[in-house]
Amino acid sequence: MRVNYTIVFVSDMARSISFYRDVLGLPMKFDSPNWTEFATEGATLALHKSESTSPKGNSQEPEGAGRCRPGLQVPDIEVFHKRMLKNNVPCTQEPKEIFGVRTAQYKDPDGLVLSVGEAPRNR
Repeated sequence: MRVNYTIVFVSDMARSISFYRDVLGLPMKFDSPNWTEFATEGATLALHKSESTSPKGNSQEPEGAGRCRPGLQVPDIEVFHKRMLKNNVPCTQEPKEIFGVRTAQYKDPDGLVLSVGEAPRNR
């Protein structure tokens, strides 16, 4: 079994497409007003227009059951981190080593936290 896709519910499709495509650099498979897919090397990342116009709860609340945090992998976390800062993407965790992998965390336009890890380097 493998994960086939992940859905991220968004409040503004155009803004989220711009973030995931132009800022994160994910290649777009197709887009529509209510559903957009990005072609990644693993599972498909899909955006779905949310029926709600505002997120439930406060973005400062701790992670609770039933929530998801997408994880991405990049070749060089420092290069990626600089690009995120240049694009004013909120960083919730600066790049640091966790369990032998350099990772960082950022927020998408709706406040969803994304974990980004550096691909293992040949040693």
